[in-house]
Amino acid sequence: MFKIHRPSDANKQQPIGLLAGWGKFPFAVAEALRDAGHRVAGVGIYDHADPSLAQLCDHFDWIGIGGIGKAIRHFRRWGVQQATMAGKVHKVLLYQPGWWLKHRPDWKTIRAFSPQLIFGSGDRRDDTLLHTVVQAFARDGITFEPATDFAPELLVEAGHIAGKRLTSKQQSDVEFGWKIAKSMGGLDIGQSVCIKDQTVIAVEAIEGTDLCIQRAGQLCKGGGFTLVKVAKPQQDMRFDVPTVGTKTLETMSAAGGSVLAIEADRTILLEREKFRREAALRKITVVAFSGAAAQAAA
Repeated sequence: MFKIHRPSDANKQQPIGLLAGWGKFPFAVAEALRDAGHRVAGVGIYDHADPSLAQLCDHFDWIGIGGIGKAIRHFRRWGVQQATMAGKVHKVLLYQPGWWLKHRPDWKTIRAFSPQLIFGSGDRRDDTLLHTVVQAFARDGITFEPATDFAPELLVEAGHIAGKRLTSKQQSDVEFGWKIAKSMGGLDIGQSVCIKDQTVIAVEAIEGTDLCIQRAGQLCKGGGFTLVKVAKPQQDMRFDVPTVGTKTLETMSAAGGSVLAIEADRTILLEREKFRREAALRKITVVAFSGAAAQAAA
């Protein structure tokens, strides 16, 4: 069961912190918080968050990707005790020359990530990095909650969402891709895989889903491949929840993808009605499965 945070009169004035990355997801979360009567205190990550997000927030400021200390100071000044994170952070930035100078990690970031930044002994897997971020905020009295606790309506239900029914061949590709994607997620590699004829065309790693799809299009010029996107077997719903929107469909259409299979109840679907129209326009079949991929929802 999902918790739904509805503020009482006593805590309506206590804002909820929103740590915002790239994409439409932060907008959906901010709107859901406002609709529920919460005030929103947003911190946007440079080169990620859309500046227009500030219009949905009662407070708003910016940090670099290494600005944990600055974010904590903003949240504490605004009276934030509960926060949530939404939007992708492009981890590939950590492997670009000079990222220290541009994003200027502050003392709290350096202290939290000293194994990775100073000693070179810690891993940089998504779960490791994001758990470290959450723990750094917790030490200053700020608790992160899943965005879907505040906006459970963003999670997609099991069912046929758009397009034609799966053919037996497409169903086989989904089942095969599901097993691969779940195995990848368990290893914290990525959550998406592109399949055709029960052959892996491309897998998602640090580059993200869109570039994985583009690579599949380059390798499979004939198109007709299936994208399977799932949650990790032990998904922490506070961060890195699979998310799809119209941008996913645009990228698939340009690359020649024909089927998108996602995991019900553990995937965020943005701009639902617009998404359905876009899928129909681009002739992409979209299905959401609950549990095993072989169990298609009607």
